[in-house]
Amino acid sequence: MSDAPWRITPGDLDVKLGIDVLEQSPERVVATMPVAGNTQSLGRLHGGATAALAEAIGSWAAMIHASTLGKVCVGVDLNITHHRGARAGVITGTATALHRGRRMATYDIRVTGEGGALLATARISNLLVDRD
Repeated sequence: MSDAPWRITPGDLDVKLGIDVLEQSPERVVATMPVAGNTQSLGRLHGGATAALAEAIGSWAAMIHASTLGKVCVGVDLNITHHRGARAGVITGTATALHRGRRMATYDIRVTGEGGALLATARISNLLVDRD
């Protein structure tokens, strides 16, 4: 096992959503996602796509933290509130640590539009477990 922190490797869903990681650390992960290709039937950003972005960046931050302790993480709770929609452009998600413990990591997530408007807020908690 390497002493270096885990580095983000996007999964299949992340790639399909077009998520692009801009910044990564145990304290904070920032990523973008296009609205195009991630809309619901009315042509607006799909809430599930926003939730997937939130879960991805919060879990990635928790995984980086867990890796510094020789562990991995599993998501146990995700809560998201959608404040407004988007029809075009690129959205940005920022996950910031609220708690980084030995057994649990919790992150606050803010999703904003290109003009900086708050689109959604979320919180994710991940349980840190031993590697299999």
